[in-house]
Amino acid sequence: MDTRTRVNQALKQAMKDKAAERLATLRLINAAIKDKEIAARGDGEEGSIGDAEILGILGKMTKQRNESARAYEEGGRLDLAERELAEITIIEEFLPKQLTEEEIRSAVKSAVSDTGAASIRDMGKVMGVLKSKYTGQVDFGLVGPMVKDELCSEGGC
Repeated sequence: MDTRTRVNQALKQAMKDKAAERLATLRLINAAIKDKEIAARGDGEEGSIGDAEILGILGKMTKQRNESARAYEEGGRLDLAERELAEITIIEEFLPKQLTEEEIRSAVKSAVSDTGAASIRDMGKVMGVLKSKYTGQVDFGLVGPMVKDELCSEGGC
């Protein structure tokens, strides 16, 4: 079952259960997906987006909420931080299992060898391979430095 179907089924169930907070978050997810579809149509692509794009959207939403929760906590607004964290929990239901740091390092080494990357100039190739395989499973803000370290350890810096 694709991610969009799972989100729509969860949305319907939240309506039946009268779970207002869950419903609001699921509607935000749906709106973000529809926004991406509209943007894709404007770029001349077909209107439907795939699971990879949806997982990217969900990952971005999670990251935004983590940043907001941190800012709210620093500002002393724990009620708002808790709401952001609750939304993260709901969004993460639709994301695949996150890879551990060890699994990420293994994936980076594999991608470097698969692409034949030899220097830091090949970082884009390596990141492209990782994004195609692991979208939604890793935070690419953390992966970038790992790729750089791996390429530099091979003497490519």
